[in-house]
Amino acid sequence: MEAYFDNSATTRVYDEVIDKMIYAMKEDYGNPSSLHQKGLDAEHLINEAVSSIKNVIKCLPEEIVFTSGGTESNNMAIIGTALAKRRNGKHIIVSSVEHASVSAVMQFLIREGYEVTYIPSGADGTASPSDFADAVRDDTILVSCMHINNEIGSIMPVTEIGKAVKAKNKNLYFHVDAIQSFGKIPVVPKQLGVDLLSVSGHKIHGPKGSGFLYIKKGTLVRPIIYGGGQQKNMRSGTENVPAIAGLGIAVEKTFENFEEKIAHITSLRDRLIEGMTAIEDVYCNLSGADKPSAPHIASISFTGVRSEVMLHALEDKGIYVSSGSACSSNKSKESAVLSAIGLDKSRIESTLRFSFGEQNTIEEVDYAIETVKELLPMLRHYVRG
Repeated sequence: MEAYFDNSATTRVYDEVIDKMIYAMKEDYGNPSSLHQKGLDAEHLINEAVSSIKNVIKCLPEEIVFTSGGTESNNMAIIGTALAKRRNGKHIIVSSVEHASVSAVMQFLIREGYEVTYIPSGADGTASPSDFADAVRDDTILVSCMHINNEIGSIMPVTEIGKAVKAKNKNLYFHVDAIQSFGKIPVVPKQLGVDLLSVSGHKIHGPKGSGFLYIKKGTLVRPIIYGGGQQKNMRSGTENVPAIAGLGIAVEKTFENFEEKIAHITSLRDRLIEGMTAIEDVYCNLSGADKPSAPHIASISFTGVRSEVMLHALEDKGIYVSSGSACSSNKSKESAVLSAIGLDKSRIESTLRFSFGEQNTIEEVDYAIETVKELLPMLRHYVRG
């Protein structure tokens, strides 16, 4: 049996997405900026994708900018705001448990003369709205935080954070990284109170290299890519029509029978947590039963065995997981997220992330549990020996 439990890293693309992308490449292959029919046909595919997205997130068509994915969306939101509002101030607030596509941007801005305040996380992986509000100053131009943590699945109280910081400074912008939350929990920018929201296509069974940034009407963001002025001058360069068309289909399909799909994914997560934590010295780092958490992520520590060893042992059995964020799991650096929630070194070094999608099954979960029961005593014996 093969069991793919790394859906937070990337998902298997829907067949319908593949079909749409092939159609775009073979039939409507014109440049959407061209004035002839082939160009208009390509532009129509983009407009179809815009319509699919705006219907889900309840926004205006002009509030959507297509990008190459979550990293670019985060970069555009943060750097674009920093450039557009630098005359108002150079102070930015961010949580301490952000993805590298946010935390690395902050380090860049610090080198450029901006000041960044980091809000610490509690043991549950979330930060307090009051802590965010307390950090707001007159020269604060941007507050940024993720919606769902990609490593442990904690859900940030973004609505409350947005209200708290806006009450202190109504002129700042509020950016939310919704890359792990879009398609897993309701994400409607106006309800969340955000000005900027980042989404990635390959987390929702769309193509890699696709995504979008929601920019609330009236929000000033400086472009970070210049050229021909496509997408209303917000992101120059010929649009990746096949990827955009595929993203639109992925959004449509993700939200078909949405509640049923999420209930299924949640049941898989809960079954895995229950089965794994019944094994001696195996721990869940954020239990969905204790506090609302992502329906698709389970962070599990197998104490006594390094995460890389367990990962490859599971891989040999056809079970695919990760040892953290896919963008940093190939590095030896200790997880800042697991450190921030107070795990000791032994727990951090033995943690794996299981992340689920609608295509996973109960049989796959049970197979993973039974496989761990067989492997763990042997692996621990070798370590102790």
